[in-house]
Amino acid sequence: MSRPVVATLDSAALRHNLQVARKAAPHSRVWSVVKANAYGHGIARCWQALSDTDGFALLNLEEAVLLREQGWKKPILLLEGFFHADDLAIIDRYRLTTSIHSNWQIQALARAELSAPVDIYLKMNSGMNRLGFRPEQINAVWRKLRSLATVGEMTLMAHFAEAEKADGITAPLRLVEQAAEGLEAPRSLANSAATLWHPETHYNWVRPGIILYGASPSGQWCDIASSGLQPVMTLQSEIIGVQQLAAGDGVGYGYRYRASGEQRIGIVACGYADGYPRHAPTGTPVLVDGVLTQTIGAISMDMMMVDLTPCPQAGIGTSVELWGNQVKIDDVAQAAGTVGYELMCALAPRVPVNVI
Repeated sequence: MSRPVVATLDSAALRHNLQVARKAAPHSRVWSVVKANAYGHGIARCWQALSDTDGFALLNLEEAVLLREQGWKKPILLLEGFFHADDLAIIDRYRLTTSIHSNWQIQALARAELSAPVDIYLKMNSGMNRLGFRPEQINAVWRKLRSLATVGEMTLMAHFAEAEKADGITAPLRLVEQAAEGLEAPRSLANSAATLWHPETHYNWVRPGIILYGASPSGQWCDIASSGLQPVMTLQSEIIGVQQLAAGDGVGYGYRYRASGEQRIGIVACGYADGYPRHAPTGTPVLVDGVLTQTIGAISMDMMMVDLTPCPQAGIGTSVELWGNQVKIDDVAQAAGTVGYELMCALAPRVPVNVI
């Protein structure tokens, strides 16, 4: 593709970030979360760099089958379980681990004809009120599942809504402990934030996601700056045009920016159709020729404008980092009123991807 926008994925950074997660939870096994096509990075591009993990956790059967067909033989966890009873045939064939969060799934398991018992993760609703059984139901549901011939190994699973906060796991963890009383239940509770900051939640398996890709679960880069985590994705482009503004000149759709005096600006080949956030305001950080500057005006479908005042040497063909090692994706997301997760997942199919 001749258009200069490109995403580069750093395999060494992926491997390194997995080791950071292991170091944070040295006594736990690791589910590397690769849902949403590895957070926009591409499962097929990433899984081998993460092959030292103990298992992969994801959502779609198609992604699980892809991993198996590419040679992954260790565990795969379906985080939302199966969506139709017929899915159990695929789970059986590919030896997948499935979460169980609803009574209809238990009934489907009871009726299923499988070649071998299926390992399950019993999902508890610890207060987030998405999927899962309420704490007072867990004991009875656990025992019911344990009685089924189609059920193999069982693990208790929960999720935290506020693990990025110092006291964010206190109440839900107490509920888990109460619900699991009297059960011989291995546990998997810790997401990225809990893996980094709440060792009391680690138990048997941790489930790091966003930190594997080098962004912060809190949305604040400063929270992980000392962790050793490294950005995996770098989005780069080039300046394809230069304009010289006079005082009062408007820039872009809606003239959301007007020059207060003479100003030189660059036009960059990247826009919201490439996955850059459309609502990023004037002032969003961007790196031009190694110099930190800012966007100005509205983000267009295919282009954006940047201030060249701090980098007068820049011109057509000058390199631009939209996010990556120098411009943290969390900082771009914060400026745009979103989170790094969304920006990663929004990378458009038309953007070529290089893996190093």
